[in-house]
Formats: sequence, C-alpha cells, structure tokens
Amino acid sequence: MKIRRALVSVHDKTGVVDLCRVLADLGAELLSTGGTAKLLRESGVHVRDVADVTGFPEMMDGRVKTLHPKIHGGILARRDRADHLEALDRYGIPPIDLVVVALYPFEETVARPGVTLEEAIEQIDIGGPAMIRAAAKNHGAVAVVTHPSQYAAVVAELGGTGGLGDATRARLAREAFARTSAYDAAIANYLGGGLRTSEGGSAPLPNLPPLDCAGKAGARTEMFPTRLQLDLARAAELRYGENPHQRAAFYRPFGEAPVGIGAAKQLHGPELGYNNLLDFSAALGLLLEFDDPAAVVIKHTNPCGAAIGASAGEAMVKAKASDPVSIYGGIIGVNRPLDLAVVRALAGIFVEILFAPAFVPDALDELRRTKKKCRVFEVPCDRRSLAEDLVEYRSVLGGLMAQSPDLVDLDDAALRLVSKRAPTSQEREALRFAWRVAKHVKSNAIVLTARDQVVGVGAGQMNRVDSARLAVMRAREAGLPTEGSVCASDAFFPFRDGLDVVAEAGATAVIQPGGSLRDEEVIAAADGHGMAMLATGIRHFRH
Repeated sequence: MKIRRALVSVHDKTGVVDLCRVLADLGAELLSTGGTAKLLRESGVHVRDVADVTGFPEMMDGRVKTLHPKIHGGILARRDRADHLEALDRYGIPPIDLVVVALYPFEETVARPGVTLEEAIEQIDIGGPAMIRAAAKNHGAVAVVTHPSQYAAVVAELGGTGGLGDATRARLAREAFARTSAYDAAIANYLGGGLRTSEGGSAPLPNLPPLDCAGKAGARTEMFPTRLQLDLARAAELRYGENPHQRAAFYRPFGEAPVGIGAAKQLHGPELGYNNLLDFSAALGLLLEFDDPAAVVIKHTNPCGAAIGASAGEAMVKAKASDPVSIYGGIIGVNRPLDLAVVRALAGIFVEILFAPAFVPDALDELRRTKKKCRVFEVPCDRRSLAEDLVEYRSVLGGLMAQSPDLVDLDDAALRLVSKRAPTSQEREALRFAWRVAKHVKSNAIVLTARDQVVGVGAGQMNRVDSARLAVMRAREAGLPTEGSVCASDAFFPFRDGLDVVAEAGATAVIQPGGSLRDEEVIAAADGHGMAMLATGIRHFRH
C-alpha cells in the first residue's frame, strides 16, 4: 500500500521531522495541525493545515480540530467499496493512507505531584484516539502509527518497498488499539472508577453486578474502584518463570513514576528470573523497615538474616552470621552506599542479587571482577518513596485481589504491657527490631533476635509451636546464643506451648498481637518464666 497522503498530529515530536521528510520524499501529501504543522514548516517540510481540508479553523482552545467528516471520511473509507469511493469524490474528501498520532500526555500529567483535576481533564485527548481507532479499524487500507518508537521500522519498510504491507498494518493496528485501551484505562483509574467531580466526589457506574458470593463485592471506594483497569507496560522478559519450563515477564505501571523494584537499575550480572524478582521485592520490603544502617538477607522470600550496625559493612557481617548456610544463593540488600567492607563480608559467597541505594566505585569494580553471576542493582531504599495510596495486587485462580500494603509501624502509645515484668530499655529496642523482621516472615512466624541482629527464624509452618522449635534450632545451628534473645510472633499464641519453647531456650521478652481465647494462659506462662510481654493489637500475617 503506497502512502499518498498522511495526517500527522503528535504531542511528542521526537523524530517526527525525519519521518515526515521521508514521507515527503516519497511524494506523500502531509496534513497536520497546530504545533506539529508549525514545527514541520520551520524544518522546511511542506505541510497542509487540516483546517484547509475541513474548511473550519481550530477552535475551543484546540479541543476541536480533526473531528470532521472530511478527516474521518478520508480515514474510514473502504478502498474496495465503490459507494465509499463515490462518497469521497462527491463530498471532496481526500483519502488518508497514514495516520501518525501521539496522544496528549495524560499519564505523565497525572503522575506529577500536585496536579489538579482541571489540568488532568485538559490532557484527555479526544480527536487523537478517534483518529487512531478509525485508522486501526480500517487497517486493510490505512496504516496507523502511535509512538516514536515505531518510526524506524516504518521508515525502513517505506525505504525498501515504497509502502507498508498487510502484516505491518495489522501489527500497527493491534498496537494502536492497545494504546487507546491503555489510555482510557489510565483515565478511568484516575477518575476513581466513576466520574470524579470538581468537589472530589465520584458518581457511581451503573449496571455493575456484584460477585455471586458473600461480602461487599459490589462496594466501591476510591482505592478499590468498582471496575479496575490496569495499565501495565512490559519492563522485561524474564529468564524463565518459577521453573525453567515456564515463561515469564515483568510489568510495571505505565506512565507512572517507578517505585520499588520497578525503579531498580541493573549495573551488573545476568538477566533476572521470576523467583529473583519475588525475592528482590521481599528483601526491599524488609530493608525499608530500617532507618539505621542495615543489611538483610532473603531466601525464598523469607528473611534468613537481618541486622543493623554503625555502618553497612558492620550490619552485613552480623546479617551473614544470622544464618551463614542459607545466605548462599540469597538476595542481599543494604540501605547505605555499598562499599568494599560489604564486598569483603561476602567474599566466597554466591549471591543471586545484591542491591543498595548507591555503590562506591571501587566496590562496584570489585563486584564486577569477583562476582560474575551476581545481579547488582541500584534501587531507592527510602520508605518515603512509597505513595500512601499504593495498592498491592495478587492473582488467584479466576481473579485478582487488591489490598493496601502492610506499612504500619509500632505505636509505642498503643503497646500494652500484659506481663508482670516490664521490658528493659534494651529488651524494648530488641522487641521493636524483632517485630519489624517478623512482619516479613511467612506465617506462622516466630523470630528470635538480639537488639540488632536476627538470631533464629521459624517460617511458614502449619502450627506456631513448630515455628518456635525451628527458630531455636536455626539459631543453635548458626552458633548464635538464644539466651537473652527476644521473640516476636506475627500473630497471637493460640496455646502456651510455643511460648514455652522460646522461654526454655532463654528468650527473656516477647512481643505479639494478643487476642487469643487463651491469652490469660499465655500471659501466665510468660509470668511463670519471668518474661516481659508486650501486646501490639496488630497482626502481621504474610502468606
């Protein structure tokens, strides 16, 4: 299909002049609007204003310029229908063979802090999506280009054949519908699933049946709209999924400022796998708990080492000692610039991922030299980078679940002393540390720690007493003393047996949510062992 006439109207003008020069050299007439037409003329490319075709000037601050039968007729007319061609001739409508449209930057606008509703509304493109959809519908005769990243392939094919083939037009049409779908999804999500008013309210969407199950499935809040439309861009194809026979990819929100591991920059090492990303996310989540210099080690999404210290290197030495066996093949992160002290602490240890907010140049050079298979990432490690309205999603068979992330921290005023003995100041510090780690351990979770280091972890067991036994066993296998340690439990003790296990191992204080039917029995057990016990009223299940 030869390009005799092209309509070009782009907000992102990257590369558009070069594209239009190629089209002009091929003899195509160029139609354009506003700023695009001005840029082309200034660049020496001959262009005809859309207003000359329609007979109407741009109006209403540019809201109306291409919404006209002489434009959409030229795009939508089927070239294999005599009546369509007759209509073009009768009404003087020039056929358009190529539409190049880059939409108003709605996604980028609403991602900007402090953007107003009025600003967002003005970045909702109307004519652009209409032309894109019209061209994509009629891709049997019309090609549509929606992003500068497509220009090079289009130019290459035009240079080789003088036109665009059926397969190319079909591919561009698919990409065009994906673009308008993502654009509309971003608008719908910004407006809160309904029609946001200038007062900040939201009108409900009609005819949305609730799920055929119990609960408030039909309820809509601003965080959880009645209809959720996710707009995600593929950021990477992964090495493989959970197992080598599975394929996988990583997606992140399109048009939003990247956060979490979506903001990570790889500095060294092979490509990522599915499990790498799961562990990376778990490690970053734990590291964000700490303000002091800290190091964390994750294996299969569970902490096997965590510590704080005067420096990242000191914290790394202690985190390594928490479980010197499980650290092999682990995911390791520090929340300070990574220096040679951290690299030396990891000498001889295979590490899947090593991440930090920054790297000292000589430390990065040493990693590149000595750890060829280690994936090294620079990633923000500041808890404040997470938005308050952040939502976590998790897929299940047949659906998707959404929840606000577990970002709650301990409130000293809300802590209840339930034992006869109060914790010492050192025990209280250790309990706070243990509680932050336990939040990131799979349930049932029992964590033994010192004031600044994980001692033993019991994770993912089917009952809490087995988790307690596992935590004590892992500590002893690592050669770490359980005497004088403290214990954190992610949920209440349903019986006293788990408490007895850690008490007999030498733990002196415990922190747990409370709320069991046997709380009195559990508290009496703590008093019988001379332990201090704090109740948080907050549970941290992690499945």
